[in-house]
Amino acid sequence: MIAAIRPVRSLLLAIFMLMAGSGFLATLISLRLERAGAGTMAIGAVATAYFGGLVLGALRAGDIVRRVGHIRAFAAFVALLSASTLSYVLLNHPLPWAALRLIDGICVAGVFICLESWLNDRADSDTRGSILAAYMVALYSGQAVGQLLLGASGHVPAIPFQIASILISLAIIPLCLTRSSAPLPVEAGAFSIRALYRASPLGVVGAVATGLMLGAFYGLAAVHVRRLGLNLGATASFMMIVILGGVAMQWPLGRLSDRYDRRVVIVGSFGATLAVSVGLALLRAGGLPLLALGALFGGLSFALYPLCVAHCNDRLLASERVAASGRLVLLYSVGAALGPTGAAAAMTAAGSGGLFLFIALCAGGTLGFGLWRQAASAPVPAPEQQDFQIVPRTTPMASLLDPNTADGDTT
Repeated sequence: MIAAIRPVRSLLLAIFMLMAGSGFLATLISLRLERAGAGTMAIGAVATAYFGGLVLGALRAGDIVRRVGHIRAFAAFVALLSASTLSYVLLNHPLPWAALRLIDGICVAGVFICLESWLNDRADSDTRGSILAAYMVALYSGQAVGQLLLGASGHVPAIPFQIASILISLAIIPLCLTRSSAPLPVEAGAFSIRALYRASPLGVVGAVATGLMLGAFYGLAAVHVRRLGLNLGATASFMMIVILGGVAMQWPLGRLSDRYDRRVVIVGSFGATLAVSVGLALLRAGGLPLLALGALFGGLSFALYPLCVAHCNDRLLASERVAASGRLVLLYSVGAALGPTGAAAAMTAAGSGGLFLFIALCAGGTLGFGLWRQAASAPVPAPEQQDFQIVPRTTPMASLLDPNTADGDTT
């Protein structure tokens, strides 16, 4: 594996630094808005703006990359993201912060398009799986480590934003100094959502539901646990535990889905997420139970999207998988954009625990849909199922890294 990732080590370093700098901003911004007295709906709207920016960036940033090239586009997106991060200190109000989060989302999508298409260009049939695994490690470890920066402010509120801006800016260096030539962006091709739903109803509904759940979590979970009485350090630990739990359980659940009807594992995971979410909604204090349920929630919910992608791949031709996976990322992102607003409404109506009640409602609805799909259609025979792969929920370009889609048409 070391030999496989050596040619892309500068890209992986850039991903780690970028996620360490930007991965905790959602938590930080939600907590700052909460402390400033902003209402739950305003906090949810700011979180929604970020995921809306991800959708816009995923759709349009590729044009910029094609026009000016990978390195110039990457530098431009990172510079704008760094400037936006510093601007939060100057504009302490939900409305300009929502605009900044929209810019953040567009920039992050543009950065991921550059990095993922570059990684795909460096991968071949023998190294694709190793590169994808290393990419996911860099992505999640950077995001997890970044949560520890929440408590870096001391008595100077601007410090976390300044540290984030420094790390984001430093992410430019590995790519600007790389000796490898940048590739041309690869088009994922066209595939209608209607055709995707006909091929895999559960995969489509599951991707949207997962977006709703995780968008709500990233936007408002820190606010919820702070209202339970956790200090800043404990809040950072909770967020980090959820992310690490997500890393730990994706592979075991994926291997289980390779051996049995994948729909059973998906439905079971949604059912378990429902139960854990209800438990989190009922908790009224921090401590070990909160951390344990948080780790379980991360492990189950983070696995749902790659399980849904794998289920769709089981029911598609090889030539359709790249385009279909790109559509699934967009469906997830649309769900993530709607999730914080829905969860904020639930928290306004039912109190802080409304966040996980909203997530439980999403999981429960998908559980019922999945049970109906199991009764309405036959499973894919086990020998015909594709191998499970942990895939990122970033941009449609990420689908090109999945070995199950590598043989498809990427033009």
